[in-house]
Amino acid sequence: MQEQHAWSGRFSEPVSELVKKYTASVNFDLRLAEFDIEGSLAHATMLHKAGVLSDADLAAIRRGMADILSEIRAGEFDWRVDLEDVHMNIERRLTDKIGDAGKRLHTGRSRNDQVATDIRLWLRAQIDAIVPLIGELKTSLLDLADEHADTVMPGFTHLQVAQPVTFGHHMLAYVEMLSRDAERMGDCRRRVNRLPLGAAALAGTTFPIDRHYTAELLGFDDVCHNSLDAVSDRDFAIEFTAAASLVMVHLSRLSEELILWMSPRVGFIDIADRFCTGSSIMPQKKNPDVPELVRGKSGRVVGHLMALITLMKAQPLAYNKDNQEDKEPLFDTVDTLIDTLRIYADMMRGITVKPEAMRAAVLQGFATATDLADYLVKKGLPFRDSHEVVALAVRHAEGQGVDLADLSLSVLQGFSALIAEDVYVVLTPEGSLAQRDHVGGTAPAQVRAAIARHRQLLG
Repeated sequence: MQEQHAWSGRFSEPVSELVKKYTASVNFDLRLAEFDIEGSLAHATMLHKAGVLSDADLAAIRRGMADILSEIRAGEFDWRVDLEDVHMNIERRLTDKIGDAGKRLHTGRSRNDQVATDIRLWLRAQIDAIVPLIGELKTSLLDLADEHADTVMPGFTHLQVAQPVTFGHHMLAYVEMLSRDAERMGDCRRRVNRLPLGAAALAGTTFPIDRHYTAELLGFDDVCHNSLDAVSDRDFAIEFTAAASLVMVHLSRLSEELILWMSPRVGFIDIADRFCTGSSIMPQKKNPDVPELVRGKSGRVVGHLMALITLMKAQPLAYNKDNQEDKEPLFDTVDTLIDTLRIYADMMRGITVKPEAMRAAVLQGFATATDLADYLVKKGLPFRDSHEVVALAVRHAEGQGVDLADLSLSVLQGFSALIAEDVYVVLTPEGSLAQRDHVGGTAPAQVRAAIARHRQLLG
C-alpha cells in the first residue's frame, strides 16, 4: 500500500521515489529530534492551557513522547525516509502509539514554524556548549602566557623582526581575540533565543494560542514579532556561522604561527608528539598536522558561511524549500568548531617553548632600534631626526655584522653626541620590554596583570 503523506490528499499521483530521496532531510535533521520533542511538548501544554487540547489528550501526548524519546536515545527508533523529515517521523510514531491525540498535536502550527523553533533550540544549546570551550582554550593560553611572561621573543611586522615582545604577550593577543569571539557568541545567542512557534505556515493561526507562554516554557527571551519573518529568515544561523568563522580564522592565524615556529629554520617551539604525524617515506619528519588541519578547516567553515548567505539572498517571503539546505552547513560548522576548540585547548598544553632560540632571533633583527630612537627623543632630538640617526647606525651595524648593543659608545656617539653610557640599558631586549610598562604593553608586569584580569573574568 502506498504510504500517505500529511499533505497527499491534494495530489492525484504519488511522489516519485527519486523525488522522495532528493527532498528528504531525515538523514541529517534527525539530530533535531530531542528538540523537536521539547518544542512539541511545550506546544501541547500551551494548547491545553488555551482549552484546545483535553486533559486526556495532553496526558497521552506526554506519555507517547516519553516513549519515543526513550526509543531515540536507545537507538531503537525506526527513521523512515518516506516520511521526509524528523518532524513527520516523530508525529507518525506518536500517532501510531496514541491514536487521534497524536493527530491533534499539530493544531495551530506548521512544519515551517516547527522547524524554525527546533533549529533555534538546537543552536542555543550548541552555543551554550561552545562558550565554555572557548574559555578552556583561553585558560590553556593563559597558562602558557603565565609561564612565559618574561620570555623574550621577536615581534614581527611583515614577518620581519620589529620589536621585542614576550611570548606571554603574544599568547595574550589570541586570548583577546577569543574573548571577543565569546562575546559575539553571547550576542548571537540573544537573537537566536526568540520563539518562531505560533507563526504557523506564514500568517499565524486562528486558534487562541499564547505564544509568550510557550516562549516561557521553552526558555526563550521573546517571540518573533512578525509571522512572515519568523518562518522565513535564517539570519540567526548566518550570524552564528559568521561568529564561528571568526573563531576559526583566529585559530588559523595561530596555527600558521605554530607551523612556522616549529620549523627547524625557526625553532621557537615544539608541539607534543601526540598532535603530530610522521612521513611514510622520510623517517626524520615530524609534521604539525593538527594546526595544518585547523588552518584548512577554517576554509570549510567560511565556506559554510558563504553557502548560507547565498542560500538566503534571493528568497522571496515567506518559507521556501531552499531552507532545507540550511541545516547541513550549520550542523557541520558546529561540529567542526567544537572539535577544533577541544583539540586546540589540549594541544596548547603540549607546547614546549625554546627561549634561547627566541632571544637569539631578537638579536638578529635590530629589534631595539625604535628604543634607541625613543631614547634620543627623550634627550631632546625631534623624532624624525632621531629616526634618521638610528637608521644610519643600523646600516653601520649591519655592515659590521653586529647588533646595535655591540657597537661601542664612541661609535654610537659618532651618530649623535646625545648618546651616553645609559644607552645600553635600552638596547637590550629586557630593557626594551621594561620600558613598555603601560596597559596593553609588553612589559612582563603588564603581561601578568593582563593574565590576572582574564583569569578573573573567566571565574
